[in-house]
Amino acid sequence: MTDPMAPSPILYEPTTNTFKTGIRGRCPRCQQGRIFKGYLQVADHCDVCGLDYSFTNTADGPAFFAMSIIAPFAMGLALWLELAYEVPIWVHLLTTIPFTIFGCIFFLRPIKGWLLSAEYIHGIRDGRIKLTSEG
Repeated sequence: MTDPMAPSPILYEPTTNTFKTGIRGRCPRCQQGRIFKGYLQVADHCDVCGLDYSFTNTADGPAFFAMSIIAPFAMGLALWLELAYEVPIWVHLLTTIPFTIFGCIFFLRPIKGWLLSAEYIHGIRDGRIKLTSEG
């Protein structure tokens, strides 16, 4: 089996900005191909440079970061509604919960792309970081 992170015969310049490349959903090696074939489903390989994405495993990282970003805003919305207007619980069910759900869904794809790009650039696979020898 070939190493999915092995260099391509064509020289590509890996991204220097994993965040920018990842949130755009672009390949971390060539910055041209797409990472995703669905909203959150990772493609098998890059359609431009052929990078095999089988090394990826972002696990629950995207969900954790999305919830961490949205939760303070959702809590602020709920507190503002409660303290300013003393709304009944059904108003919270119609405002705060959809805000939280759709906010998290909105952030999942860019965060997953960013983490996938970071995995490639830093040589992370199978829970290990590829250490380079110095000297």
